[in-house]
Amino acid sequence: MNQTALNIFMVVLTAACLLPFLLLIISSFASEQSIIKLGYTFFPSEYSLEAYKYLWGESSSLLRAYGITILITVIGTSVGLTISALLAYPLSRGVLPFKYFFSFVVFFTLLFNGGLVPTYLVYTEIFHMKNTLLALIIPGLLTNGFFILLIRTYFATSIPVPIIESAYIDGASEYRIFFSIVMPLSLPILATIGLMLTIAYWNDWFNGLIYLTEPRLFSIQNLLNRMLTNIQFLQQNSFAGNNASAIAANLPTNAVRMAMAVIGVVPLLCVYPFFQKYFVKGLVVGAVKG
Repeated sequence: MNQTALNIFMVVLTAACLLPFLLLIISSFASEQSIIKLGYTFFPSEYSLEAYKYLWGESSSLLRAYGITILITVIGTSVGLTISALLAYPLSRGVLPFKYFFSFVVFFTLLFNGGLVPTYLVYTEIFHMKNTLLALIIPGLLTNGFFILLIRTYFATSIPVPIIESAYIDGASEYRIFFSIVMPLSLPILATIGLMLTIAYWNDWFNGLIYLTEPRLFSIQNLLNRMLTNIQFLQQNSFAGNNASAIAANLPTNAVRMAMAVIGVVPLLCVYPFFQKYFVKGLVVGAVKG
């Protein structure tokens, strides 16, 4: 009886997770009139490809934005994961001088930050990152204290100390131990943090909003946000011109929103299954207090 109730609960929970995505996809193929009349529904009265036709008209910009997003996601995730692991490993070792001081410094970053204005001034006036791809990679995303502490805890609790000591006896250096022993044994937590970083970079729009004014550097999230803002502006302002107002009035605004969401989320849905088998184990083990 308990197993049956648990199975039913899991089915309901799975449906609650999947149905919003199904509604999103169906609504992106619904006509604008159907959405206005019935709202977002699983059974629209009329289907249409107008939303995707509109986005296809911006295909060159979308492909460029996709390329930029993929580039910064790959680079940011790889570099961020490497930095986090390199910092977490010495913090997990009891022989590190001032270990608790450095751990406190990492933890302190979770509680306080410099604020938006000082951060913006530092990255633009000192590091000159405005209108560069580095502005999409470094500020606020490259790594954070939470990821470092998760990896540190995993290293401290899941990497057997006798293996490291045996490597020392065999003459292995710290770098050899780290890259040849520790990293291969840490695949669950590395895949977990890698997935988190991937999601953060793929979904980020804030850095582009703050640091970019050049449309050619927009990521997919920034481009979709700009396109949606332009449609809303044309619809809400009659002074934009008769032709522009007439065009905006015929745009499938609601369906375009859904189509934009589909374009933004589908790549992540395709990647997630490859990380799933590591995600739960890495997050649970890494979160154990150590």
